[in-house]
Amino acid sequence: MSDHTLNPEKMPHNPEKATLEGKNKFLAFWFFLGGETVLFASLFGTYLALKGSTNGGPAAEEIFELELVFVMTMLLLTSSLTSVYAMYHMKNNNFGKMQLWLGVTVLLGIGFLSFEIYEFTNYITNEDFTFRTSAFGSAFYTLVGFHGGHVTFGLLWIITLMIRNAKRGLNLYNAPKFYIASLYWHFIDVVWVFIFTVVYLMGKVG
Repeated sequence: MSDHTLNPEKMPHNPEKATLEGKNKFLAFWFFLGGETVLFASLFGTYLALKGSTNGGPAAEEIFELELVFVMTMLLLTSSLTSVYAMYHMKNNNFGKMQLWLGVTVLLGIGFLSFEIYEFTNYITNEDFTFRTSAFGSAFYTLVGFHGGHVTFGLLWIITLMIRNAKRGLNLYNAPKFYIASLYWHFIDVVWVFIFTVVYLMGKVG
């Protein structure tokens, strides 16, 4: 029997790093994350430079609704916690509970995206605040929308792993994939904390 298909009772406690392939995937992911960090840093810098360029359109303090954004933040932060629970059960070779908590993570992520779509729709229809309204609008939708795209990608990534491996169970080949997907999810959660602070809180207080 190959190392990739060990029986559950023979699985190591940390299956995500038990093989050289798993360690290489982990290393490659950190290189990828470095590029993503630089990209988001550029978007944050652009937003900070343009947030005051409203061109007569609505300003941040006029349209942002912190109550809604707070709910979105709680959903995403809670999803990060459920992802931690999923990885805890993965390390203990409990595939069923890992899938369960990943499913909860997905539902919370979908809830976040739903509120974000509602937020954008409200700004466009009720506040006449679009991507083309001003430089501030362009910077806002690019930064927040780009993050939303990453959330969508993360959800598709996790859902694909769950469906693809539903009958295979956990092994040394797919464990690193689940683990890296979880790390990616934590990354987009951390980015949202910065968005919540820099875009919404700073925008509301001027």
